[in-house]
Amino acid sequence: MSRAERLLQLMQVLRRHRYPVSGASLAAELGISLRTLYRDIASLQAQGACIEGEPGVGYVLRPGFLLPPLMFSEEEIEALVLGSRWVAKQADTPLGEAARNVIAKIAAVLPPELRHELDTSALLVGPAEPAPAGEVDLAAIRLAIRSERKLEIRYRDLQGQESARIVWPFALGFFERVRVVAAWCELRGAIRHFRTDRIVSLEVSETRYPRRRQALLKEWRQSEGIAPS
Repeated sequence: MSRAERLLQLMQVLRRHRYPVSGASLAAELGISLRTLYRDIASLQAQGACIEGEPGVGYVLRPGFLLPPLMFSEEEIEALVLGSRWVAKQADTPLGEAARNVIAKIAAVLPPELRHELDTSALLVGPAEPAPAGEVDLAAIRLAIRSERKLEIRYRDLQGQESARIVWPFALGFFERVRVVAAWCELRGAIRHFRTDRIVSLEVSETRYPRRRQALLKEWRQSEGIAPS
């Protein structure tokens, strides 16, 4: 591994950690000595990376520093292409268009040899199930999640019974055949899951819900036994 590749990998490892991580752990993950790690950290700091910490305490990368987005490995390029192709087929139209735009922007700044890898990727996504008939606007749901706003919905359950709900949406799951909103339901006083093809109508409220989206997501993961990503 070249020194440039090692520095890039160190940055990627630090980005994955929100809290200080020890030098020993970093060195072990990178397969280098502590002495080399300290030299690499000093080098990145000299280039403007806001890496805080010291030996015996740990290190954390503060936001705001970006290395040039050109040093992708072949596997990273394949992951980008495959992911964007999946989103383009499985997600709603605006999100699919955004995925295609991301790949176009990345292609525009890649050096020729890497652009060739991106253009000729042989990883394909199979045919997608058509969106359920009458499905509501997923872009509106995503907006409500991002802005932490309540949704006023009419929902039809499995027995065909409709009810009016006010929910606090915090996650939207894309599955092969259905899309599911995870939300706190004011009517039930608990987290519930709502299939988007059973939402008869929805309106994004101007009212923000009183809890943070991240807190609701953490609570949901704990209740479902899902490890944090």
